[in-house]
Amino acid sequence: MWSILLSSNTQWVLISTMILGIAAGIIGCLAYWRKQSLMSDALAHASLPGVVLAFLVVGEKNLFIMIIGAAISALLGAFFIQWIQTVTRVSADTAMGMVLSVFFGLGIMLLTVVNRTAGGNQSGLDGFIFGQAASMVRSDVYTMTSLALFVIFVVVIGFKEWKLYLFDAGFAKGLGLSLTWMNMLYTAVLVITIVIGIQAVGVILIAALLIIPPVSARYWTQSFKWMVLLSALVGGIAGSAGTAISALGSGWPTGPFIVVAAAACFVISLLFGKEKGVLIQYMQFKAQKRQAERERLKAQLYTKGAES
Repeated sequence: MWSILLSSNTQWVLISTMILGIAAGIIGCLAYWRKQSLMSDALAHASLPGVVLAFLVVGEKNLFIMIIGAAISALLGAFFIQWIQTVTRVSADTAMGMVLSVFFGLGIMLLTVVNRTAGGNQSGLDGFIFGQAASMVRSDVYTMTSLALFVIFVVVIGFKEWKLYLFDAGFAKGLGLSLTWMNMLYTAVLVITIVIGIQAVGVILIAALLIIPPVSARYWTQSFKWMVLLSALVGGIAGSAGTAISALGSGWPTGPFIVVAAAACFVISLLFGKEKGVLIQYMQFKAQKRQAERERLKAQLYTKGAES
């Protein structure tokens, strides 16, 4: 076990998935406050056709080219979601569900066609469904890590602008901040985070890495700054822990283990979080009950004293 975890390739993969988890936790906070958690799931599924088409065009498994194909496909999915809402009476969640289903179905169809071609079964594209970090080579690690660091840099360098954009768009517009450009930048960093994570976590489960960390962090703080930091911490822990566990098995998919690790962090936050955690709420309830009992006893003693 230790020989596997201490190998240089495994350590590089662990570092890359940890950075991916940090980036996903940070971007997940933006999606959380924009109430677009389902958007990340829709765009993740919409990226699958782009991955397969990129493989068909290039003829080999090149992660950078596949990321470009996935990004184009995801952006096309985002365009169709907006277009459906604009020209029809369909609600946002329904439009996202439609695009998610259609694009993912198209991706599975293309994947089936590829797997039936000569050498298709050896393409490794099936790993993009549930994630397979063990199949990543050094160039894949460099590509994923550099793009994840870029996403983190974009959020950190413009943190004040992001807060204005999320919580007071009218005031931000009055200060001269372009909401159109901020919307485009938000979509871009969201898509980048999704497409760089599909190799490690998979198109089905990458949305969980964007949703669970910010929800977990919300149980610990009311501050947006601390929520972003805690969400990044949870994402980093989930990414590295899930990858480490999956590396111990032969052919174990990485995505499910990363999601289970994130879910474990959520359960801990749900129980022990100081902001509406179950245990904290129970302790507060008991304290209020004891306080009410003391007040009742004081009132009874006061009433008896007054009567005597």
